[in-house]
Amino acid sequence: MKIEQIYTGCLAQGAYYITSDGEAVIIDPLREIQPYLDRLERDGVKLRYIFETHFHADFVSGHVDLSKETGAPIVYGPNVACEFDCISAKDGQEFKIGNVTIKALHTPGHTMESTTYLLIDESGKDHAIFSGDTLFIGDVGRPDLAQKVAGMTQDQLAGILFHSLRDKIMTLADDVIVYPAHGAGSACGKNMSKETVSTIGNQKATNYALRADMTQEEFIKEVTDGLLPPPAYFSMNVAMNKSGYESFETVLHNGMKAIKATEFEAVAEETGALILDTRKSGEFAKGFIPQSINIGINGDFAPWVGTLIGDVKQPIILVTETGLEEETVTRLSRVGFDSIIGHLEGGFDAWQKATFEIDTVNRISAEQFSKEFNIKEDKVVDVRKESEYEAEHIEDAYSKPLAYINDWVKDINPNEHFYLHCAGGYRSMIAASILQARGFRNFSEVDGGFGAISKTNVPKSDFVCQSKILKA
Repeated sequence: MKIEQIYTGCLAQGAYYITSDGEAVIIDPLREIQPYLDRLERDGVKLRYIFETHFHADFVSGHVDLSKETGAPIVYGPNVACEFDCISAKDGQEFKIGNVTIKALHTPGHTMESTTYLLIDESGKDHAIFSGDTLFIGDVGRPDLAQKVAGMTQDQLAGILFHSLRDKIMTLADDVIVYPAHGAGSACGKNMSKETVSTIGNQKATNYALRADMTQEEFIKEVTDGLLPPPAYFSMNVAMNKSGYESFETVLHNGMKAIKATEFEAVAEETGALILDTRKSGEFAKGFIPQSINIGINGDFAPWVGTLIGDVKQPIILVTETGLEEETVTRLSRVGFDSIIGHLEGGFDAWQKATFEIDTVNRISAEQFSKEFNIKEDKVVDVRKESEYEAEHIEDAYSKPLAYINDWVKDINPNEHFYLHCAGGYRSMIAASILQARGFRNFSEVDGGFGAISKTNVPKSDFVCQSKILKA
């Protein structure tokens, strides 16, 4: 028996590949399936099942395409309604794979179909669980995403999750390994560890939600406290995972269409496409096609696209670094953005050589900022998360998290200059591009963000003035 965790950092997502005696299963596969097909062929094993822990909200799974290519059935937990052929496993149902067994443990709460898969080894011993979004390392799944589908409140779902954890998971032996679907950075929980593997015993000792003396009321309060609204694309990804989707190969073929600089603007206007520039923030600041939005592929690219663009059906036309076109299309498809029309042939260099109009962002260094900044007169907009702001921030800065820019942009006075920063420059450049696309040019964006500013003599504080924090 072999278990491999296939972790995708930009999504903070773990898929699992398990083999035993010539047979294999894959749990929660990513959208692009060719790497799995290559692995199966190389290992000389037959794919018996594709297990899904639940209908994912933060990414589009590869279950439909993988099943079509291999003939392996898709397995979900109890009471699912798929618009494709799938097995709805009963609680406790067992599936034989080579010399091992996988047992479905129905663990509703995150969603009502959420199921944990228990791997029983060749000797009949409980070896590991694949807990999906039911149990993370250091956290548990948020119970608010399935409210509309389940017809329940988040408190009711949290109560169900409390019993799932205590009746199905905490009863397992302490040495059972825990393999979750996500790690730190995912929006499916709020307190996840950077670690992606643990044990039941370790989680009982360290996970706040698994305290032995915790009451149901305490659990509900702690699990639901501080939950941020889910990104808009989550519900669309759930729908795609339930009903199926266009083949990844088709999406890739469309996105790999090269559009010449001379045709680029006409194509964008004709299709209503958003111009998405995925270059590094420093390169974008020095020059970009007017009205472009910058979300760099070298950061949390796909989640930010999903959060800020929201509508997965929005047509997109890409500007990428040469050679990264396929990688960009692949990452977009993982979060359901399939309407990719093509990319600028030759990248931004081709646009510059054609001497077309370019725009720039007024980016200044932290040192320049420290010399210019007057705490009594100047305004600062901090687009980091609220928790980052609360830890330390520029004195009297306004907390305006990037995730809520569509809410707070209306509060900006276009005639009043302000400084804009995040932690390192990635998120503030996203904000800068959105602001400029909407006609705001009355700001200076600080290169290096708070990390660089903290090394200057600009006054800082960890005192939180509630009026300075945007509550969304």
